[in-house]
Amino acid sequence: MKKTKRKSLRKSKLLSKKNYEEFIKKRKTKKKLTKKQNKDLDHSLFIKYCKCIKNIKYNKKMKPNSEYPICISSVYTKRGFKPPKNIKKKCKKYKY
Repeated sequence: MKKTKRKSLRKSKLLSKKNYEEFIKKRKTKKKLTKKQNKDLDHSLFIKYCKCIKNIKYNKKMKPNSEYPICISSVYTKRGFKPPKNIKKKCKKYKY
């Protein structure tokens, strides 16, 4: 069962740019998002975080282990969101 779950997570699509920006604006202004919208936004932020780590990690010019604070800042903090707990471990678990 775990294999199918991982497979479906990998194939899940990101939100369209229009929807992504709309959901971010709504969350910043404390307007209500539906459960599905909230879940989709969280998932797309998570994917962006993992991709950011992957890009920085294999960049020879960057210091080792500097990718985590850089990506947390760029994906979550600058948008005004609190990052989820143990996101680093979750990102290692799923390969995006």
